Amino acid sequence: MRSQKLVFSNGRGQQLSARLDLPADQHPHNYAIFAHCFTCSKDFSAARNISRALASEGFGVLRFDFTGLNKSEGDFADTNFSTNVQDIIAAAAFLEKEYEAPTLLAGHSLGGAAVLFAGSEIESVKAVTTIGAPSNPAHVQKQLGSALEVIKQEGVADVTLAGRPFTFKKQFIDDLESLSCANAAHKLRDEALLIFHSPQDSTVSIKNAEEIYLAAHHPKSFVTLDGSEHLLIDKKNASYVGQVIAGWAARYLPAPVEEEINTTHQVVASLDGDDGFTTEMKLGNHYYRADEPIRVGGNDFGPTPYELLAGSLSACTAMTIQMYAKRKGWPIKNVEVHTSYSRTYAQDCESCEDDPSNKIDTFTRIIKLTADLNEKQKARILQIADKCPVHKTLHSETQVITTYTK
Repeated sequence: MRSQKLVFSNGRGQQLSARLDLPADQHPHNYAIFAHCFTCSKDFSAARNISRALASEGFGVLRFDFTGLNKSEGDFADTNFSTNVQDIIAAAAFLEKEYEAPTLLAGHSLGGAAVLFAGSEIESVKAVTTIGAPSNPAHVQKQLGSALEVIKQEGVADVTLAGRPFTFKKQFIDDLESLSCANAAHKLRDEALLIFHSPQDSTVSIKNAEEIYLAAHHPKSFVTLDGSEHLLIDKKNASYVGQVIAGWAARYLPAPVEEEINTTHQVVASLDGDDGFTTEMKLGNHYYRADEPIRVGGNDFGPTPYELLAGSLSACTAMTIQMYAKRKGWPIKNVEVHTSYSRTYAQDCESCEDDPSNKIDTFTRIIKLTADLNEKQKARILQIADKCPVHKTLHSETQVITTYTK
C-alpha cells in the first residue's frame, strides 16, 4: 500500500488536507472516500486502518480532514454537519477530475451519517457503508454536555473534546436538529447500503443501526461488530471492517478489469517501469502475478520466479504420480509435493568446501502420500516422480532463444 499527501478545495475555496491510499501497484479498480468520526481526523487510527485494508484489496481511498479540523483550512466554529456533507461532495468532484469518480463511500460515526446524505448526491456512487453511525446527527449533542444549553442560550460556547478545545455556535446545533439519517438512508435508491455496528457500542447504541436499516431500501446489509468499541481503536477490528467492505462491495461495484495481454506464446510477463517487481502474467488462459519479497524491494504480491518454477515441478510431480497410480489401480487419496529451491553443494561433490563455485541449483522435493501402499510401491512412486516432464526438462540440456518484437 502507498499513500500520497494531497490537498483539494471545498465549495468555499478552503484547502482541505487529504491522503490518497493506493494499492502498491498504483492501479485501483475502484475509488472510495472515507469520512472520519466527529472531531477526529483523517489520521485517526480507525480511518487509517480501514483505508489501508481497502487499499490492500485494490481500492484507491481518499481520506481527508473536514473543514477546520487538523490540517485543513477554515474555522471549525463556522462549520456544521451540512458543511461536512458538502466537503464529501467536493472530495468526490476532486477525485473525478484528477483520478476517477468514486464508486464507494464509507464513514465512521458522524462521518457515517454524512456519507448517507452525500451518497444520493454523488452520481458515480454505487455503494455506501456506515460504521457506528447515529440515526440522527443530533445524537452528537450529548457529547457537548452542559455546554449545550449555553450554546442554545448564548449562541456560542467552548467545549473540550478528547483533550482539545472546540468552539460551537448555535447554527451547528440547529443544523443537527433539522436532519435525519433515516430519511437520508430512505433516499438511497440505486445505491447499496452496508451498516456496521457493535452491540457493545456505548457511545452510539445499536438501536441507531436498526433505525437506519429499517428506513433503507434494498439492497441493504448489516454486519455486527461484536466485541468492538465505538472508536475501533483495535487495529484488527478496523482492518476486518475494511476487508468485509471490499468483499461486500465487489457485488455492486464495477469489476476489476484484467489488462488484456495478447500473445501467440504460452506465457507472457508484463512489467511497467514504476511497478517495482510486481509483474503481471498470462499463463495459458489464466492471469497471474509474480513479485519479490519486501526484504529485497518487492511488494510480495505474488510468488517469486523461482517459487513459480518450484511450483511447476511440484504440480507436475503430483499429476504424474496420480496418473501412474490410477493406471496401476493403486488408490492414492492425496499426494502432496513440497518443493524448495536453493543453491547448495552437490551430494556427491568431493572437496566442495574448497571451491564455492561447486554450488549448483538444487530443488529439494518431499513427497507425502495419503495411501495404503507397500514399501515396493512407495519405492516405485519415487522413481515415477523423477520421470515427470518438468523434472526431465530441468535435467535436460535446454536453450533459450531471445529476439525483439514490435
